Amino acid sequence: MTKKSGPTKNFEDQFKELESIVEELESGEVNLDTGLKKFERGLELAQDLKKQIAEVENKVEVIKKKFANTTETETPDEKDDTLNF
Repeated sequence: MTKKSGPTKNFEDQFKELESIVEELESGEVNLDTGLKKFERGLELAQDLKKQIAEVENKVEVIKKKFANTTETETPDEKDDTLNF
């Protein structure tokens, strides 16, 4: 049975595990059964990582909208022109 990534595994750990799996599969030295299990695990990791990235992107959009809303309501005297992004 494949191992599921629990809440204790952070993005970086999952990404490192995925990279390791890719390297093993690309080496061509993995037998068929092991390769299939690693391939399945890699897909699980990739799916979870993609979900985490989408969640972060959504949070970034919310923050950007919140920031845009606060800067639009400021008067010109309240804006700090020293921050240029």
